[in-house]
Amino acid sequence: MAQAPSAKALVDAAKAAGEVGEQADGFLGFVTTPADAALQAAVEEINAGRRRVYEETAGRNGVTPEVAGVAAAKALRDTRLKPGDYYRDIDGVWRRK
Repeated sequence: MAQAPSAKALVDAAKAAGEVGEQADGFLGFVTTPADAALQAAVEEINAGRRRVYEETAGRNGVTPEVAGVAAAKALRDTRLKPGDYYRDIDGVWRRK
């Protein structure tokens, strides 16, 4: 998924600080209320890219984009989240890995 390096760097730093986490729907979300407009824009940019990927994946696999997003979230949570990273479970509760 195409994203600006600056957006990725902002989001990576916010993840490390516990401000941004992965959600059960496959999108990024804010663990805390964002104060930085640049961070909000970066999250929106990355989420837009993810939305495109989920739509493409859904079309290839005969599922909805929502199903593709949930599957991606599970794979990401299981394989790529580091200890201490935040994720929002299906019940909407933020947890740390």
